[in-house]
Amino acid sequence: MSRLARPTDGRMIGGVCAALARRFGTSATTMRLIFLVSCLLPGPQFLLYIALWILFPSEEKARTAW
Repeated sequence: MSRLARPTDGRMIGGVCAALARRFGTSATTMRLIFLVSCLLPGPQFLLYIALWILFPSEEKARTAW
């Protein structure tokens, strides 16, 4: 499994779904569909997405940190 970092390529909005897809070995499209379907359920999905956007470092910053 790879380290959680928002990729610079393959992102649509913030790169959170792309980062999670890389981490769990699925496609970014699959992860985005899971997120969209989860938005039909009650809960704080958008707040979680924003929180992960803030918490996950950008791939460029993660590369320089190591």
